[in-house]
Amino acid sequence: MAEGLNKVLLIGNVGQVPELRSTAGGQSVMTIRMATNERYKNKDGEWTDRTEWHTIVVWGKRAEGLSKILQKGTHLYIEGKLQTRQWDDKEGQKRYTTEIVAREVLLLGKKDANGGGGRSDGPPPPSDDSYNGGGGGGGDFNDDDIPF
Repeated sequence: MAEGLNKVLLIGNVGQVPELRSTAGGQSVMTIRMATNERYKNKDGEWTDRTEWHTIVVWGKRAEGLSKILQKGTHLYIEGKLQTRQWDDKEGQKRYTTEIVAREVLLLGKKDANGGGGRSDGPPPPSDDSYNGGGGGGGDFNDDDIPF
C-alpha cells in the first residue's frame, strides 16, 4: 500500500512583492502570496468570482533567482506540498499556518491590464451553463489548450 500523497498544483497570480530573507543558518527562503480565482454560477444563475489566497514558500538558490524576476501580477504555475507549522505568539498562544512548499515554479507570463495572464492563445472564460466550477465533466479541448 502507498504511504500517501501530499501534492498541490496551482495556477495563479502573485499578489504582492515576494519577500526574500535568510534563516539563522544562512539559507535563503522566499514567501510568495498568490491568488487563484474560480468562476461559477451562484444559485441565482449569476456569474460569481471567488479568490483564494495561498502562501508559497521557496527555498535555496531557486528562491534567490526567483526573487530577481517575480513581481506583483506575475502569472505562475506552482507544484509543491502542503505543510503546517506551529509557533507561540507574543502572548504565548499557539498559532498555526498552512503553506505550500514549492518544488516547481514556472513563470507563465505577466498579468495583463484585463486581469488575464498575458497569454492570448488560451481559451476564453466560460460563457454558458456548461461550466459549474467543479472538476470532472468533459469538454472539447486538446493538449494545445493546456497552458503548461
